[in-house]
Amino acid sequence: MANVPSKPSTPVKKESSSSSGIFATLAIPLCIVVAILIFVFILGHPSHYKGGDAANEPVDIFGTVHKGGPIVPVIISFLLMVIVFSIERFIVIGKASGTGNVDAFVRKVQSFLNAGNIEAASAECDKQKGSVANVIKSGLKKYREIEADQNMDTEQKALAIQKDIEEATALEMPMLEQNLTIIATLVSIGTLCGLLGTVVGMIGAFSELATSGAPNQAALSSHISEALINTALGIFTSALSIIMYNFFTSKIDKLTYAIDETGFSIVQTFASSHK
Repeated sequence: MANVPSKPSTPVKKESSSSSGIFATLAIPLCIVVAILIFVFILGHPSHYKGGDAANEPVDIFGTVHKGGPIVPVIISFLLMVIVFSIERFIVIGKASGTGNVDAFVRKVQSFLNAGNIEAASAECDKQKGSVANVIKSGLKKYREIEADQNMDTEQKALAIQKDIEEATALEMPMLEQNLTIIATLVSIGTLCGLLGTVVGMIGAFSELATSGAPNQAALSSHISEALINTALGIFTSALSIIMYNFFTSKIDKLTYAIDETGFSIVQTFASSHK
């Protein structure tokens, strides 16, 4: 029995994990620095306070957010990370989807397979590009390579094609899923930091109430405002993270389903035409 090749017949283009790691390493501290600059120079600008003094009451939303305290720039940095990594994933997954509609591409390839036109199906992969096309083209090349192999029966050949498609898929998936764990982590961290800001603000508010005599109403309202601002920012960051994570995972699931569907068609076509 001939050994089944352990590598895909066609090298699959994929994003380097080291490049993705470098991007994350640079993006995270950059977001933190930008968030601090926004907090200090934009939100904390004197024009956002009465009389141009940050000790007074804020006159707009920027000053109000600045009153949220030192946890605000932390949450803003998380929000910037969600935006940056979402843009990066949108570009990568967009390239992986290819130049045309994935569903239309799958239907075309299946029609060519049903007609026994492997060359036309391979040419369609060249036009589409992207992860689905890369994997399917690998399977089609394996289809042609083992078709003339006399040392394997039809079942072994079909298994070899299936294994080649599975290995090519395994090379593509890490590229699609890179940095999604960061977005998923920000779902929890955003909420927790918002709650931390809430607790800090409420501690300050109760400290004012605990002082002897009448509490300072301005200081009391400032601490309550701090608590609510951090809560709102944390919830917004977490909500955006959830939306973007679910959006990207659904796009990846769609690509995976397209690969599985077309790969199954290739194997079935080979098995039925070589009985």
